[in-house]
Amino acid sequence: MSRGAVLMVQGTMSSAGKSLMVAALCRIFRQDGWRVAPFKAQNMALNSFVTRDNLEIGRAQAMQADAAGVDVTVEMNPVLIKPEADAFAQIVVMGKPWARMPAGEYMRRREELWSIVTHALDSLRAEYDVVVIEGAGSPAELNLRRGDLVNMAIAEYANAPVLLVGDIDRGGIFAQLIGTHMLLDENERALIKGFIVNKFRGEPRLFEDGVKILQDRSGVPVLGVMPFVRDLRIADEDSVVLDEFPLALRGRGQGEGRIDIVVLRVPHMSNFDDFDPLRAEADVSVRFVDRVEDVRQPDLLILPGSKTTIADLEFLRVCGLAERVIELARDGTPVLGICGGYQMLGTKISDPMQTESNNTKVNGLGLLPIVTTFEAEKQTVRARGNIIANWGLFAETRGLDVIGYEIHMGRTSVDGESLIQVSSRGDNATNDNDGATDVSGWIAGTYFHGLFDNDGLRHAMLANLAARKNLSRKSSARFDRDAEYDRLAQVARMNLKMDRINHLVFG
Repeated sequence: MSRGAVLMVQGTMSSAGKSLMVAALCRIFRQDGWRVAPFKAQNMALNSFVTRDNLEIGRAQAMQADAAGVDVTVEMNPVLIKPEADAFAQIVVMGKPWARMPAGEYMRRREELWSIVTHALDSLRAEYDVVVIEGAGSPAELNLRRGDLVNMAIAEYANAPVLLVGDIDRGGIFAQLIGTHMLLDENERALIKGFIVNKFRGEPRLFEDGVKILQDRSGVPVLGVMPFVRDLRIADEDSVVLDEFPLALRGRGQGEGRIDIVVLRVPHMSNFDDFDPLRAEADVSVRFVDRVEDVRQPDLLILPGSKTTIADLEFLRVCGLAERVIELARDGTPVLGICGGYQMLGTKISDPMQTESNNTKVNGLGLLPIVTTFEAEKQTVRARGNIIANWGLFAETRGLDVIGYEIHMGRTSVDGESLIQVSSRGDNATNDNDGATDVSGWIAGTYFHGLFDNDGLRHAMLANLAARKNLSRKSSARFDRDAEYDRLAQVARMNLKMDRINHLVFG
């Protein structure tokens, strides 16, 4: 049986740019006529996605598969670690919850997962011409190497040439690249076939001496100096980008007509890429806020998804944000909750099996007439439906088709108006409802992730917000991720030595 070629991208640290580098390479190989797939053995993230088979994987691999032009499958990310409160994590294996455990126990069970990871990679290599593998964090975390599933262990298993990416924007690029290389074992160093200097600001020729130093000190060729790409509207894997690049997470529009949207940044926020389509709107500003004084008077306040709803609700109460949300809602500010944020807006949350906390019941914010009960079985499913609300934030939207996906362990009962009539979940036709609104329609919630990816609904919601300020909006553009992937690939082609990289992959 023929096996597809492999190329691996590792980094000197988290958020060095591995995920986007893999996406760029996937796009380039696709443009060059190859069938290509991404792969990451183990991902630690709260941003997740649902496959066509209703299985959960990391959002980054879904984005990379999108860039590659292929349907995402669970083999592309066989192990997903979703951190929770109190140093525990939910372990998702082949798309389904496997266990909830502390980090120490997970490390001891590495062998149970190794065969699953390698089988997933082998199956992708049997199906695709090229598999671009992503590492995690740094391969030089010496205390973690015995339990490695995702960096040099998988590179050695696949005999994959490795490109090591360093982040020059954070400084210390020589220590990053040369230091990481030095800390690897000799057999591991042999797999490092090239360095990539990422996020360079300024004229690359000014770093020519730096390239020579890197090559002379390490013996490893520098195969690219990638610029810092501004305003790239592609989902990032790590919420750390909310700290590091706040300007990149705001709309480009300035001036009197801007629509100001605040997203509450809770500690266990999930799927923050839900808001990428809003960021792409020229007259919209999206601000991620975790302090009361930064909320101000937004045009729309959003409570996002959360991996641990009860803990994040307690965070809102302790820091005063819960009280501020209630004040704004009572004063007429529109409020929208998504998934865990939707649960928080209700009157009560019940956790009879104590899956999230030691409390079996907690009070919600009391802004929607809903009650949520956590259950053992996790709902991961793609969903489709039609808007049935037609007032407030959702005025003039009744009948609009919406597509999204659900990832939650709660079942919510609604004593009032629903938001969406669901026509299908996965491959199964259904006829039930999702979400809720208050009587005004300006407070609402839904389990649908990907809500704002629906262009017609997003445009109508923004028009309703603008009308409250006596402003008009021009017709919004379609949110086009394909154009962003092409833009990323073009930048990569201009700044990577693709002839050398192709030789590493194909010989």
